[in-house]
Amino acid sequence: MPRGQKSKLRAREKRHQARCENQDLGATQATVAEGESPSSAYLLFGDRPQSLPAAETPSIPEALQGAPSTTNAIAPVSCSSNEGASSQDEKSLGSSREAEGWKEDPLNKKVVSLVHFLLQKYETKEPITKGDMIKFVIRKDKCHFNEILKRASEHMELALGVDLKEVDPIRHYYAFFSKLDLTYDETTSDEEKIPKTGLLMIALGVIFLNGTRAPEEAVWEIMNMMGVYADRKHFLYGDPRQVMTKDLVQLKYLVYQQVPNSDPPRYEFLWGPRAHAETSKMKVLEFVAKMHDTVPSAFPSCYEEALRDEEQRTQARAAARAHTAAMANACSRTTSSSFSHAK
Repeated sequence: MPRGQKSKLRAREKRHQARCENQDLGATQATVAEGESPSSAYLLFGDRPQSLPAAETPSIPEALQGAPSTTNAIAPVSCSSNEGASSQDEKSLGSSREAEGWKEDPLNKKVVSLVHFLLQKYETKEPITKGDMIKFVIRKDKCHFNEILKRASEHMELALGVDLKEVDPIRHYYAFFSKLDLTYDETTSDEEKIPKTGLLMIALGVIFLNGTRAPEEAVWEIMNMMGVYADRKHFLYGDPRQVMTKDLVQLKYLVYQQVPNSDPPRYEFLWGPRAHAETSKMKVLEFVAKMHDTVPSAFPSCYEEALRDEEQRTQARAAARAHTAAMANACSRTTSSSFSHAK
């Protein structure tokens, strides 16, 4: 082929490649805008914590999403971060880069498959072994087992409120443990085997970041970002409105009440007595921080409040132990005195 024709051919190929790249980038940005990227639906808590770049906000795969959403995050009232709001262009660029990174990472397909596998094991309460995970899911990528398992475990924790832990390091058996040791999952029927602790933890986080109470619309806006809608049945959580406004309320984990003097009536969520008794502000803040791949101190005002709460709880436990010890000593002296008189 003559040199001139070769040059023209190479020029056409370059132009074609450039057009394809632009089309791919546009498709990626459109996908992110529509909320279809596996890494775009878990921006749960409004303002990002201090010093956390937009692209580092944690994500959840489509395996655990109920439906895509395009809702923008809302800003918490009392515990927002110190970081300034970034421009919409910067957010779009960060999201498109995140989506591209997800697609380019071949391990993420294995992560989604492993999440499905773990969900099935949780539902059937069958034992979970490293051998089965490699045999049925990871296969030829077994050299990346630890990384794939780590990512899948993080998605399970953030979405469902359960931790996956190795309980037998010799035979490599794993088991699920309810996040924060709440007793809610123990009260569900055998048919309700998928935990709703994830919804509870998210609700408690939204309430804490808003102070002591959160408007109902604010809580649902956050839920919508993870594909959970009040009027749509969710394949993991069932009827979300039933769970949030009745089940968790009856179990005393949440308080759902009308805002005083609101006309038309508006409603709000507060922590219930069991939430105060069975978890703490620090534990909930740690859960929120993990969603953002950061530390609790990245939320300065909330962190200070959580520290005060921890100190009060420590003092209360110490006082309770002292009271119990005093009662035991008094009982022992009474018993000893009665025994002496009997002689």
